[in-house]
This record gives sequence, structure tokens and C-alpha cells, in this order.
Amino acid sequence: MDETVKITLPETEIPRHWYNINADLPAPMAPVLRPDNYQPVGPDDLAPIFPQAVIEQEMSTEREVEIPTPVRDVYRQWRPAPLYRARRLEKALGTPARIYYKYEGVSPAGSHKPNTAIAQAFYNKAEGVKRITTETGAGQWGSSLALAGAMFDLDIEVFMVKVSFNQKPYRRAFMESFGAHCIASPSDTTAAGRAVLAEQPDATGSLGIAISEAVELAAQRDDTKYALGSVLNHVLLHQTVAGLETQRQLEQVDDYPDKVIGCTGGGSNFAGIAFPFLGERLRGGPATEFIAVEPAACPTLTKGTFAYDWGDTGHLTPLTKMHTLGSAFMPPGFHAGGLRYHGMAPQISHLTDLGYIQPRAYGQLECFAAGLSFARAEGIIPAPEANHAVKATIDEAIACRESGESKALLFNLCGHGHFDMQAYTDYLAGKLEDEPEQMAEQSMALSGLPGV
Repeated sequence: MDETVKITLPETEIPRHWYNINADLPAPMAPVLRPDNYQPVGPDDLAPIFPQAVIEQEMSTEREVEIPTPVRDVYRQWRPAPLYRARRLEKALGTPARIYYKYEGVSPAGSHKPNTAIAQAFYNKAEGVKRITTETGAGQWGSSLALAGAMFDLDIEVFMVKVSFNQKPYRRAFMESFGAHCIASPSDTTAAGRAVLAEQPDATGSLGIAISEAVELAAQRDDTKYALGSVLNHVLLHQTVAGLETQRQLEQVDDYPDKVIGCTGGGSNFAGIAFPFLGERLRGGPATEFIAVEPAACPTLTKGTFAYDWGDTGHLTPLTKMHTLGSAFMPPGFHAGGLRYHGMAPQISHLTDLGYIQPRAYGQLECFAAGLSFARAEGIIPAPEANHAVKATIDEAIACRESGESKALLFNLCGHGHFDMQAYTDYLAGKLEDEPEQMAEQSMALSGLPGV
């Protein structure tokens, strides 16, 4: 049998709790620090930009966090998301590996991001917030928060990294269709944006800059909060709904992954698929391997420093210990815009430092080639970000072919590429290049790390 197999769950099987990996860490994480005195942050320090429920989740060590009924009600529009056995791809590769992919592109926004956007919008609405500010790279997060804002009657202000703002007009149109206001970053709307433009009038932007702009606006009004689409603990927590569903789906076919693979920019979709399985390993379960794949042009895990750093370019955020290229690092404008972030989620950074996660980096050309191979076998065109996970999975499947081992490979197909067809057009026309590693820029940015 070589047809693709779809593994589904009934609607009643949507998880009732998210999984918090903080409960199972073998060693505690370094605390988040105030940048003015290097003391650990408390709830009051975060209150100006986050609702109380989100702050509690950010600091929680409870293994299970209940998913509110209104959030699960919205999830029902696309969850449980399907898990597929990629038999056509297995046949095309001639591999004995068993390839599974969780397909998060079935959400209304076309990616995994609504898993946390819906939750964050709900918590903000419940606490009387009227407006949310945020940043977005390629636009998946901005699209998801725009959708969530429409569902919970919230005004949404999105600072979109300028290179993606120009590359992906249909992402902007999606956000605006749901009533969000989308601004190219760096902008003259904020002091943080104006400072960058004063030094670099032609700056293409970065997620670090866009975060600064969004946080600055959120802090100016009592009716406004800030929402982040990746990196922080509560965001990774919300994404675990994907991995929890996958565990139940694999039980139906009596299989368990030998390797779990995901692309990493800030870390949310990788954590979503990996953390429930990694938690089982930490509690004495199977010795599954975890592969986090990033772009070679923004090699946070593979080339960055594990140190305290700001999460934004304007230094408005607390200090977190993470793998970083330096908060001033401005990645080149490669098409996987969701992976252009200078830092990595502290939880993923911590677990990588402990040896539980294996980082890997690829250039964009080999990732697009892998994405097209996948599409022609499986019938789904992946987002450029997801192509990094596809590339690693294909490499692992080929290794199984060469060794004769039949391993179960699971990856998160975190979104479709329907809004990214210009990138595929450019690739097919031979217009894309692999961006050179910016060693000098990385060194300069890392020289500005805080002296913690």
C-alpha cells in the first residue's frame, strides 16, 4: 500500500489541557531578569504588557494547564488536526522509514499560530483589554492574531517586518480582511522604529525591531496589551495541543516516533509537536531524538551564544537566557520570514544546552528543493518555514534507506505555502540564492550582550 494515510480523531478528542514541560525539566531554567538591576522579574513587572492569566502561565510549573471551554470551542473549527502517514513520499524516497506529519495548515489562518492566538485573545478579552499590539515576520502570526481579534472583538495592531511586508502582500490583505491594522516595521509610528530609521533609512527590518515597536505601543495605554507569537513559555504551552493530539493519533496505528523534527525560529511549532513526547522521555519513556531545524542565514541554535539577552532590538523587554545572535542582529531577507529571529525560546535553548535537542541548519535552496519533492509526492505545498523540517525529515529517511533501518519519523508541517507562491516562483526561476553567513554582523551584535 503506497497511498497517503490520514489518521483522524473525533472532535471529542480535542485535548482538555495543555502540557507544561517546566514540570519535568531535569534542571531548572535560569530566571528571567529585570534589565535595570538583574533581579528576577515578578508578575508586577509583566503586568503592563500581559494579562494576568498569561503571566501565571508564563511562570507556572504545573504539568497540565486547563484549556478554557471558549478556546476549545474555537479550536473545533479545525481541531483535531489530521496526522498523515506519508506513504507516497516513502515510496518516492525508497526508504523503509515510516514518515508521519502533523498538518497544522488546516487552520483558518493556514498555520499552527492560531493555537496560541485564540488563547491569548480570550485571556485579554476576559480581563477587559480593548486592543492588542504584536509583531509578525512572514505574517502567519499576524494573520492568526487578526483572526482571533475578530472572534473576540479586539482591535489588533501588527508591526510586520518590512521585507516580508513587501514580499507577502496577501498576508497583509488577510490581516486587514479581519480588521487588523498592519504597519511595515521599522516605522515612524514609534520611537523605537524612528531610531532605527535614523541610522538605517533603508532597513529591511527584523522581528527584534518589530517587537520593540509593539511593546512600546502596548505600554502607552491601559486598555492595550502585547501578544507574542513564539519564544515565551506560555506560547509554547498553547502549541502543545498539536503534540498531544499526535500522541493519541499514533496510538491508533500502534506506532511511536524514533525522531521528532520541527523548524525553529522562535521555537513555538517545534515545541508544540516535540514537548509532549520529550516530556515522556524526561519521565523515563522512550529515548526519542528531537531535531530542531533552522535557517543557515539565521543560525541561532547552531552558531549563537547561550547567554542572557534582550528579546527585542530596542531593549524594552526583560532579559532571558537563550541561544542568541545578539538583539541588534538583523537577518538577511530570505523567504522563511517566520524564522528570522535573533533568539530562541528559553525552554528550547535550555533543553538544547542539556543535550536533549539536536540543532541543525540548512540553506534556503535545499529547503525549497525538499519542499517541492514533498509537494509532488503528498500534494501539499509547505510554507517556506516548514520546508526546513521537510528537508531534515528527507535526510533522515535517506539515512534509513542507506542503513536499512525502519524508523518512525514525525515532523510538524506547520503551515501551507499558499501565500508564499512568489517565493516558489522565484525559486523555480533560479532567482533565489543562499544568503552568506553574516559572521561580522553576528560578532558585532553579540558584543552588545548585557553583562550578566
